[in-house]
Amino acid sequence: MYKILMTYDSTEGLEKLLANKEFKIEVHAKPSPEEFKTLIKDYDGLLIRSEVKVTADIIAAADKLKFIGRAGTGVDNVDKNAATQKGIVVANVPGGNTISAAEHTIGLMLSLARNIPDAYKSLKSKKWDRKSFVGTELLGKTLGLIGLGRIGMEVAKRMLAFGMKITAYDPFANEGFAKGNNIELKSFDAVLKEADYISIHSPLNDDTKGMINSEAIKKMKDGVRIINCARGPIINEKDLSDAVKSGKVKGAALDVFAKEPPEDWTIIETDGTITTPHLAASTEEAQVKIAQEMSEVIIDYFTKGLIRNAVNVPTVDWDTYKKMAPYIELAEKLGSFQGQTLEGGIESVELKYAGSLASFSTNPMTVAYLQGLLSHILHTKVNLVNATVFAKERNIKITELKDHEVAGYAGLITATIKTDVGEKQISATLFSETNPRIVNINGLNVDVVPNGAMILVTNDDKPGVVGKLGEVLGIENVNIGGMNLGRQKIGGEALIIIEVDGKLSSEIVSKLLKVSGVKKAKYVAL
Repeated sequence: MYKILMTYDSTEGLEKLLANKEFKIEVHAKPSPEEFKTLIKDYDGLLIRSEVKVTADIIAAADKLKFIGRAGTGVDNVDKNAATQKGIVVANVPGGNTISAAEHTIGLMLSLARNIPDAYKSLKSKKWDRKSFVGTELLGKTLGLIGLGRIGMEVAKRMLAFGMKITAYDPFANEGFAKGNNIELKSFDAVLKEADYISIHSPLNDDTKGMINSEAIKKMKDGVRIINCARGPIINEKDLSDAVKSGKVKGAALDVFAKEPPEDWTIIETDGTITTPHLAASTEEAQVKIAQEMSEVIIDYFTKGLIRNAVNVPTVDWDTYKKMAPYIELAEKLGSFQGQTLEGGIESVELKYAGSLASFSTNPMTVAYLQGLLSHILHTKVNLVNATVFAKERNIKITELKDHEVAGYAGLITATIKTDVGEKQISATLFSETNPRIVNINGLNVDVVPNGAMILVTNDDKPGVVGKLGEVLGIENVNIGGMNLGRQKIGGEALIIIEVDGKLSSEIVSKLLKVSGVKKAKYVAL
């Protein structure tokens, strides 16, 4: 019999696990760290939510523990490195709250359209005022989605049934996939200009932080309505508050904020806004779905040896994984590199494993590559289990090739991405277990350590460009750690890779783009 420790007391959705005679479930809700260390010694499995932290000390004390299940998405409260080193599987339940978040978005949209919260408050104060709350129909209106991931797609499906026209901005979306779902992909500015309702579904990163600001709002229709159930910092709250007060924005509905709980309540106190305290994923059904899936994951692992939803262990035996680990890490770095330099919607990915790598099961490397790639694209958290699922959902064709022969390298990974803009390729190898190198970018031979921060500059091969770039970085107090140059021919297009110390702001990258001869400049952090 397998003993499973639960650190919370809600068993709803766990009926299948509780009824299985091979398992004994014991509940000790929210144990203290010291109590936790004592308790964990006797258990094969651990089932947690966010209330407790599974630290390295807890894991060290876990003599029998083989599996940690997080009944939810985030696993930040688990020391995954310590668990991996001890051979403990860490699993979660990704995507369990997708429908809940989509429905909350739609609820906020309807509330804006029909003035439901204000009408409710008026009637509760014993006023019968119908004239002040005349609404508007969604039928025939244009919904602009900023981000077309899982939640955005679910919102789109439902609002099509309302008779809305759906446009979307997502630089990584597949145009054919979107078109097949009656969604028209457009530029960011075009979506802003045409939409009657704008709903945010983007991840939070350097490109999206503050993207809905006064300049973006100026491009929108007068009377536009804005909904955000994604990440608070995507919207500049002061700019939005000013726009609502001026009437440029007819109304805003927000479930997320720059700080949670809020420190500045201005946007919440602004008339014309509807606000909820980060409730989009908080439904009874979502919690039950998560519990039901976790029950199946636990049963499959202990009774069938099947690893599902693991965030730290690829599906190969442990000894093989240890041999492959450096290349798995390298593959993830290549994916991350291409995810940060990508242009256009992804149509296909070809991964070629040459030399000694052709003898391995290549799936763990492919999954690691996809994790690195999609982590910079998708709104949801990407891990080693769900990366392939997300790629399939976006109609990205994945091809693996093997070649036992390769000149000059023991093992070589080459990743080729085809987008609706063009094709990009990158190759990397290991000179030793701790010495990875990117050796080719788009046909140009380079020698780049895939670690730290760097700037990729595409430029005309002419005198003075390197010096001017160095001058700009010097003025901005950015230290250069190294530099790589590549070109096809004298006077043609060249590639400069500048290794820098520390993070670069978008403003500095913009200044580099102004240097004469520079065509593109991208900041990459690995």
